[in-house]
Amino acid sequence: MNTKTDLDKLGTAQAALLAVTVGILALALSNLGAEASKSFQISIHNIGKLWIPGAEGIGPYSGKETIALIAWLASWWIFHSLLRRREWNNQWVLAIFLIGIACATTLLWPPVFSYLGHILG
Repeated sequence: MNTKTDLDKLGTAQAALLAVTVGILALALSNLGAEASKSFQISIHNIGKLWIPGAEGIGPYSGKETIALIAWLASWWIFHSLLRRREWNNQWVLAIFLIGIACATTLLWPPVFSYLGHILG
């Protein structure tokens, strides 16, 4: 008899994958926003300066990382709450993960975010 217990479910791993996707997309979008808007760039730099020592030296990257961290932690908590005792279709979760990472990587590529930043800004 092969029955699946709650411990056998992959929901927690799926939650982690989806949270990573949200976090990296948040990083990519905050990077794009900083490229498009000087005021947004200053705002996210100020967010990073609130808690990262030496944030003045690394510029708005500190705020971009802060936004990514908050998005990752919040989405992990939400996805974990949804999936801790169940799981979604593994193929769909993997597809969402791969598409999200591909989109974020593309948006973080300097020719792409520079071009989009000038169009949006």
